Amino acid sequence: MTATRYDRRMYAVMNDRRAAAVYATTGRRRLLVAAHVALTAVGVAAWIGTVFGSGWTLAVVVAVALFPWVLLTGMLNGSTRGLLELRGRMLDERQLVERDRVRALAHRITLWLLVAAAFGAGTYSVVADAPLRAAVTPVLVAVLAAHWMMPLWVASLRVQDELGDVEDEFGDASTV
Repeated sequence: MTATRYDRRMYAVMNDRRAAAVYATTGRRRLLVAAHVALTAVGVAAWIGTVFGSGWTLAVVVAVALFPWVLLTGMLNGSTRGLLELRGRMLDERQLVERDRVRALAHRITLWLLVAAAFGAGTYSVVADAPLRAAVTPVLVAVLAAHWMMPLWVASLRVQDELGDVEDEFGDASTV
């Protein structure tokens, strides 16, 4: 199958290295993932509060958190070179295997998150003597957001640091 214009454009965007310094090292990627997880949690919590609460102030929090969240999402996608965003025909065999590994690990993590959420909702229902339905919808929304983002977080944490220019590093050693 041939690559479409969309495929070529997305490949170029995902492999644009102009911002590579931001996510070049493992520590920086961990920091980006932590910031993205925090912004996702803030955004989802504010959205849940907006839907199930009263007032519009939390909607402002969602709107304010959205722009940096989108920027961080783009940086994380760039750090993985579009592993999860590009179509399969644009990835080589190694990338396809890595994408499958990332998805499998992310789904295992999400499974345990679901188990913890179900246990937490049940515990809340018993301790607060409240109907279970009071806790289920917000918990499901939060777990759905985690399920949606977990592959990106896992892929970003699994990316290996790129090797520097080998010729520059060992250029003098070859003449000895």
